[in-house]
Amino acid sequence: MSEAFDSLLDGLAPVFDLPEDFARARTQWLAGLLNLGRHTVTGALSTAGSQHRDWSADYRLLQRLPVEPIFAHVRTEALAATDATRPWVVALDDSITRKTGRCIPGCGWRKDPLGPPFNVNFIWGQRVLQFSAAMPADDGSARLVPVDWQEAPLPKKPSRHADAQAQAAYVEARKQANINKVAAERMAHLRTATQRPIHWVSDGRFTNRTLLRQLPENTVLIGRVRKDTKLYAPYAAQPGKNGRPRKYGDTLPTPEQLRVDDTVGWTRVSAFAAAKRHDFKIKTQGPVLARITGVDTLVQVVVIAPLGYRLKTGGKLLYRQPAYLICTDADVPLAEILQEYLWRWDIEVNFKDEKDLLGVSEAQLREPEAVRRQPACAVAAYALLLLAGHKTYGSNRLPPSVPLAKWRRREPPRRATTGLLINQLRVELWSRHLRPDSLSHFCSRTRPIHKSDKPATDLASALFYSHN
Repeated sequence: MSEAFDSLLDGLAPVFDLPEDFARARTQWLAGLLNLGRHTVTGALSTAGSQHRDWSADYRLLQRLPVEPIFAHVRTEALAATDATRPWVVALDDSITRKTGRCIPGCGWRKDPLGPPFNVNFIWGQRVLQFSAAMPADDGSARLVPVDWQEAPLPKKPSRHADAQAQAAYVEARKQANINKVAAERMAHLRTATQRPIHWVSDGRFTNRTLLRQLPENTVLIGRVRKDTKLYAPYAAQPGKNGRPRKYGDTLPTPEQLRVDDTVGWTRVSAFAAAKRHDFKIKTQGPVLARITGVDTLVQVVVIAPLGYRLKTGGKLLYRQPAYLICTDADVPLAEILQEYLWRWDIEVNFKDEKDLLGVSEAQLREPEAVRRQPACAVAAYALLLLAGHKTYGSNRLPPSVPLAKWRRREPPRRATTGLLINQLRVELWSRHLRPDSLSHFCSRTRPIHKSDKPATDLASALFYSHN
């Protein structure tokens, strides 16, 4: 896998003005993936063995990293990994990266999305927007790879004693920093990456009038909507009537009214989710008009029945919440809408990996450009790692060098997780520097010794199983 990763990294050499800048950036990205401690800049330098050298050049490099050309290379590789005859499926979502420093540009108090529903918690951090492209597999599953990372800070609120001009400037800056407006601008930029149709997939945060009425050409948005969304039939103009012409036809049932309507039957659709295929009960309505999309867009509304589950064998049957989807193209097949929306969950996995395994928010920086560019390039390196794993092992094979621990062999992971890919990278890059006998028991099982020696720390196990 290291060869595929090196090949992808070599493709970034032309975007740097100086060869030494590329060599420095390559070392930082690779050390950031292999780092066993905190993912700070000094942590990456220590992993690369540069802790006794001058570090100023490495910090200065972070202020001029070419973020957009780097992600352009990632998008090119992500497009090449998918079927060119199919639409390009891209999920979008926002998140908050936690910070501790009070002098970091772009940071502020944000609502904690993981807080309990009965109390609003606040955390100090940065707001970011990410786009992840899907790489479908033959079994219906898909892995999402980040193809764009955009910092979306909010302007600082002026003092209550500020003059009217400062207050008006803040209101205008707040409008420009709206997360849906930022998402629309990035979607227009990503539209230029390919001529293929693009299917955007989002949650309810981005399924609103601000975004739906600014979609680029040849794109479709599949997102979650409220259960009381107003729907209307297309209006057929009637000649001979005076007054302002109507734009909407008769009022149709809302998605919730459609769900409880017994006169409309359920349709079963099979889709891949949660490591296996499921049969979902679906109701659909369309083509119809919606207030949030306007009169120029005919949409398709999809209602997904709540799934039943049991906490234990023989326990009470419980139900999750129903889902209400909208698709801005009434001709997209129902099974395709459902499957692409289910793929969206993998962007949450991306955020989890970026925060927990890669520590994209742990770098201690204060220069505005470095604060903006360093996390974005760390996410780009993570995307190249996923692409290298996909090229090497495909969709369902696992790295062979480090066998799974005994307690994981009964239910092995369905695909190569980020932790397994990082461990595989460590094995290929570090094992040659360890003694050969340190890795002997990784390749074959040894006979159990009932009277063994006192336990000792195993360096290879500590390195290659640190994130399993």
